[in-house]
Amino acid sequence: MTDTAPVEVEEPTSDTVTDPDLPWIVLVWNDPINLMSYVTFVFQKLFGYSLEKATELMLDVHHKGRAVVSSGPREKAELDVFRLHEHGLWATMQKDR
Repeated sequence: MTDTAPVEVEEPTSDTVTDPDLPWIVLVWNDPINLMSYVTFVFQKLFGYSLEKATELMLDVHHKGRAVVSSGPREKAELDVFRLHEHGLWATMQKDR
C-alpha cells in the first residue's frame, strides 16, 4: 500500500495583471504590379466595402505605402491575409498598438 501526499495547488493572487488580447490588423502594402482599379475591386469583393471606402483605402496604399484594411482576432487576420495573397496583393498582419 502506497501513501500519497495531498497535492498543493497555488491559487492566483488578486494582484496578477493580465493584458487584454489586442486585436490584429491587416495591412496591404503598395506594389508596382497591381492596378489601382484592381486593388479597389479586391477591397470591395473581399471586405464588402463601398466603392468610396475601397477607393480611399487604395489611395492610402498608393500614396502612403500601406493601409489597414481589416482588424479582429488573429484567426480572422490570418484568413484575410491569405485571401489577399490569393488575389495577388502584398499583405501582412500585426498586433494593433
